[in-house]
Amino acid sequence: MKAELKFKSMKECEVTGKRVLVRVDINSPLDPKTKKIVSENRIVKTAPTVAWLVEQRAKVALIAHQGDTDDYQNLIPLSEHAEILSRELGCPVQYVDDVCGPTAVERIKNLQDGEVVLLGNLRYLTEEVSVFEKVVPLKAESMTSCWLVRTLAPLFDLYINDAFSAAHRNSPSMVAFQEVLPSAAGPLLFDEVAALTTVLTSPEHPSVFILGGARIGDAFGMMQAVLENGTADYILTCGVTGLVFLLASGKDLGEKTYNFLSGKSLLNYIEDAKTYLKAYPEQILMPIDLAAAVDGDRQEFSIGPTMQNLDYSDIGSKTIKRYSEEIARAKTVFVNGPAGIYEQELFEKGTREIWQSIAASDGYTVVGGGDSVSAATKFTQLNQWSYICTAGGAMVRFLSGKTLPLIKAMER
Repeated sequence: MKAELKFKSMKECEVTGKRVLVRVDINSPLDPKTKKIVSENRIVKTAPTVAWLVEQRAKVALIAHQGDTDDYQNLIPLSEHAEILSRELGCPVQYVDDVCGPTAVERIKNLQDGEVVLLGNLRYLTEEVSVFEKVVPLKAESMTSCWLVRTLAPLFDLYINDAFSAAHRNSPSMVAFQEVLPSAAGPLLFDEVAALTTVLTSPEHPSVFILGGARIGDAFGMMQAVLENGTADYILTCGVTGLVFLLASGKDLGEKTYNFLSGKSLLNYIEDAKTYLKAYPEQILMPIDLAAAVDGDRQEFSIGPTMQNLDYSDIGSKTIKRYSEEIARAKTVFVNGPAGIYEQELFEKGTREIWQSIAASDGYTVVGGGDSVSAATKFTQLNQWSYICTAGGAMVRFLSGKTLPLIKAMER
C-alpha cells in the first residue's frame, strides 16, 4: 500500500539559485570511548537528498542534532558528520560550529550555487532539547518567535524536512519553519512512511514482530496496536522485553534481574505484560532459555519456575532455534531492539543469529532503531534487508497508530 501524504515533494519545487534550509536527522551511534561514529546509516541515507539539491545548484544549509539531555555523552559537534557526508557526496560539505549565531548567518549569506554547509548541533539550543519540549509545550505558531526560527527563516526561500526519524519531536526545527516558509518533504521522509505503512496496514502473513532491547517502552508502545489490528501474527520477545514477560508469566528470574528492572523503573510494565499474555496467549512468544556469564564463560539455562540468581544478558540456543523457525515461515518480519547485550562478544550470539535469520528470509524485512540497525550493520549485509528504517521513536509511534507532530505540521 502506497503511503498517501498530503504535502509535496522537494522535487516539485524550483530550487536552482535558491537558499534552501534542510532539516535532516544524522544523529548517529557513537563509540563511548572515542566518540567516533560507529553507524553511518542515517548519514548515508540522507546523502541522496543533498546530492539532488547540489545538482540543482541550490544554496543548501543543513540543520541537524546529535545527542540530547538524556544521552549527554553523545552531544558532540557535527564535524565528523560533515566529513562523512562530504565523502558520500563527492563534494565538500562545510561545517560551521554555530547554529544560528553571527558566524552561521554570515556563512549562509555567502553560500554560492551548489554549495552546502552543515550548521552546528541543534541541541546547543535550549529550545531544541527534549526537556524544553516537555517543560514548555509550545504550539508551532508560538515557536516562530524562538531564536532559531526568527534568525534563520528570513535567510531562506524554502524549507525542506527529510528527518522522519525525528518526526515525533515537537521542536522548532521540526514543526515551526512550516509556519513561515514554503515547505516540502525530502524523499527519505516519503520512503520511511511508505515502508512503515506497508508493515502497518498491508503486511503479508504470517507477520512476525521481534521486540527486544532495553527501551521496552517502545515495545509496549506498539505491541497492543499491532496485535489488536491484526498487523502482527506473532510477537517474539527478547532482550529486557523478554525478561519482563517471563516475570509476568510467573517465572522467578532471581533477585539480580528484579533489582535491575526496579533500578530502571521497568517493573510497572509487568502488569501490562500480564494483560497482553491473557489476551494473546498464543501470539506472544517468550524465551525458553537464557544466557548469563558464569566464571567468565557464557552458560545457557532453560527457563523453569525458579532460575539461578544471575545477570541474564542474552537469549539461549533453544530460543534462537524456535524464533528462527518462525522467521523462516514469515512473509513479513519487523525487528526493533536487540536480543541481548550484543556489544559484548559473550552475549552477541542471540542478536547475531536472529538477525542473520531475518536477513536470509524471503519475506519483507524491516529493521528500525539505532541499536537494531547497528547490529544489522555488524552481523549482516544491509542490502540483505528489504528496508532499513532510520527512525526509532518516530517509528514506534507511527506503528502505534499515533499522529506525528512533523506530519501534522507538513500537512498544515
